[in-house]
Amino acid sequence: QRELTQKKTFTTWINSILAKRSPASVISDLYTDIQQGHMLLDLLEELSGQHLPREKGFNTFQCRSNIENALTFLKSRSLKLINIHVADIIEGNPSIVLGLIWTIIFHFHIEELARTLACTYNQPLLDCSSVVDSSPKASRSAKKSAKIKERWKMSATKALLLWAKEQCSLHGSINVADFKSSWRSGLPFLAIIQTLRPGLVDLEKAKCRSNKENLKEAFRIAELELNIPQLLEPEDVDIMNPDEKSIMTYVAQFLQYSRNLHEPEEDMQEKVREAMSWLAAQEKKLAKLLTDTENETYYQKCKEMMSFMESFNQEKKTFLPVLLSKQSEAELSESQQQMREEWDKLISQIDEWKVKLDQMLPSPLDGIEAWLQEVEHLQAEDLPDLQDSFKAMFAFREIIVIFKGLMDCFDSHLDTLQSFKNEDEKNMPLVLPEKLEEMKRRFSNICYTNSNTFLEYHYGLCSAIANEVMLKLNIWDMKYGTKESVESLLENW
Repeated sequence: QRELTQKKTFTTWINSILAKRSPASVISDLYTDIQQGHMLLDLLEELSGQHLPREKGFNTFQCRSNIENALTFLKSRSLKLINIHVADIIEGNPSIVLGLIWTIIFHFHIEELARTLACTYNQPLLDCSSVVDSSPKASRSAKKSAKIKERWKMSATKALLLWAKEQCSLHGSINVADFKSSWRSGLPFLAIIQTLRPGLVDLEKAKCRSNKENLKEAFRIAELELNIPQLLEPEDVDIMNPDEKSIMTYVAQFLQYSRNLHEPEEDMQEKVREAMSWLAAQEKKLAKLLTDTENETYYQKCKEMMSFMESFNQEKKTFLPVLLSKQSEAELSESQQQMREEWDKLISQIDEWKVKLDQMLPSPLDGIEAWLQEVEHLQAEDLPDLQDSFKAMFAFREIIVIFKGLMDCFDSHLDTLQSFKNEDEKNMPLVLPEKLEEMKRRFSNICYTNSNTFLEYHYGLCSAIANEVMLKLNIWDMKYGTKESVESLLENW
């Protein structure tokens, strides 16, 4: 299944590149068409902008020569071609061909794009995750800047993931932790589209649709409105363990789209002035609201907050493109830097307000809210790195114990929430009905992903154990000289 998905994804990606050539060329079967070497050279010429030597004919010698030229060029770019040989490509060996194409995609497409993020991440990030999320914002500008400078000491994979997280963070609790099951719901694709082109997507409706419906809609809009080729089918993503490389290849196209967005200088300056004016008005409005509701009941505070947030979320759509402009440090004007600082400041104030309100929930809802946040935080966390399988085993075991302990409270917390009597002694509501419905929805989401989360944890644990076993078996694959040394080894193991 994984090979079929990669073959289909890589073929469509290659055709989208070859379509730029004049005359355009198309491949129909990756394993067959690569054997002559011409398609491979066409692809590399288009990606690199260089003219590569080639034989024009199609006999065995000429095909071999063309493939050798392609591999020589890749090696000259310091790419490691492990176990990739001319003979395997001429035979159309599926795993070798897919490995070669992935190396090309990663180097020319993903790494090149991720490198452009280096300049962007010298700037404080516009993290709006908590505009509609309950979790508090952990860091301030100074700490954030230091952290961002460290971030570029990371792989292109993590840089692309960080970019995807940022795009999704503007739209509530849409969490992206990897390039696998995180994308299964289709919501991350829709959230990225909404960030890049506000107004194309209705995320509230999307949350009520099935995974396949969301994926189908995201792929349709991306192709129709953003001109992003559909590399995947909903069936490729809505499975337990979707192919990481295929999803990365597709997501990178959205980053490419964002890098190609240009704004005339005069238009940009005018939009910055409008955004600054709007931010100042929102800050005054928020300050007045906090003062006016200081002595109000919890219910009234929440009601005012909801009214403010509805207006804020609706109005901010107009300004998202300029607020999230992905320019390098050298390209940012003083007014743009000031705008970003004001945006961060406003979001921090909203975050603090929301956190305080959640802490003020009447008992027992305050405890349930804390439990929900803890479960959601655990589900959103990156899985332990399997590179150190020994540490990973303990890490996965600990996560499983923590998650199981939290899920043991699921039924009791849900029963308490459902039986909560939402009125005080004067028959006045204690909590907004919308808040209770939101908490129930979060229970449904946790229930829906519960089994999948457990399977991911156990899959990670089993993988760590298998890696550790293989490591030990490889160590044992030698003579140890004496019976005693082997017995000692076995005892330690």
